[in-house]
Amino acid sequence: MKILAFSDMHHSAARAKTLVEAAQEADLVIGAGDFCNARRGLPEAMALLDGITAPMVVVPGNAESAAELKAAARDGMHVLHGEGLEIAGVRLFGLGYGVPLTPFGAWSCDLTEEQAEDLLKHCESADILITHSPPKGVADVTSQGISVGSTAIRAAIEALQPQLALCGHIHDSWGQTGQIGKTHVVNLGPTPNWFDIDV
Repeated sequence: MKILAFSDMHHSAARAKTLVEAAQEADLVIGAGDFCNARRGLPEAMALLDGITAPMVVVPGNAESAAELKAAARDGMHVLHGEGLEIAGVRLFGLGYGVPLTPFGAWSCDLTEEQAEDLLKHCESADILITHSPPKGVADVTSQGISVGSTAIRAAIEALQPQLALCGHIHDSWGQTGQIGKTHVVNLGPTPNWFDIDV
């Protein structure tokens, strides 16, 4: 299965155009959150992705709530937040929002580590774990050199050992990768990222 993945589109028409064009070659498209900006413009941001015909699996970022994303979802788009599904033999599980709590204020959709841990308990196995936030210690460093990833997400990766853990959220770590056991972790960013999964 040929997978295109991205995060943090942030309502950019230029970024969306690049992703839609790339997606013509994809069997599956994954979006790891932050489609809009601070809870504004989500329907318009979703409309920018209308040219994608492959199935899409997305999680909400901290810029949109799960309910808002489900309401704005396009045809063929599956929204996961503490839920999983299987597509063509590939098991996916998704968890959105900022984890741990962010300093961005009332508009930001966040979870405590304890809330994230409770939602991640619903995942018994996964080939791909999709989260908006990165795991603690991998692809999670800000411009100030501070590691701000999630301990709950890291613990889930350590326990589940999916083939891929895909995330975004920390803009200064876009494009960064690492390993947690057998799991390849990637902070995607808003450019096309390609993966092949054996099914």
